[in-house]
Amino acid sequence: MLWWLIGGSRGGRNRLRIIRTLDETPMNTNQLSNALDLDYKTTQHHLERLVENDVLTTMGDNYGKTFFLTDQMEANRDVLDEVARKADLTDVTPGGETA
Repeated sequence: MLWWLIGGSRGGRNRLRIIRTLDETPMNTNQLSNALDLDYKTTQHHLERLVENDVLTTMGDNYGKTFFLTDQMEANRDVLDEVARKADLTDVTPGGETA
């Protein structure tokens, strides 16, 4: 599933940026879009895909809804790192800056 979300889709780089950013600090959609310099709707789209696939979970409602990594995602960080390596995305760091 992570391969499809990260390594096998056009949005994989942005999804990885989101995951790595939320690994450090839970945020809402607006905070993430500002932190990653992404359009709000683009950020919202990627967040929806990540929630649907049990990578992220939420707390709160509407505008203040905050996103967190699921326990399943936290337990599989090594798999995420492997997918990032195989997809040549190892330069993606929290906040989306390249290493």
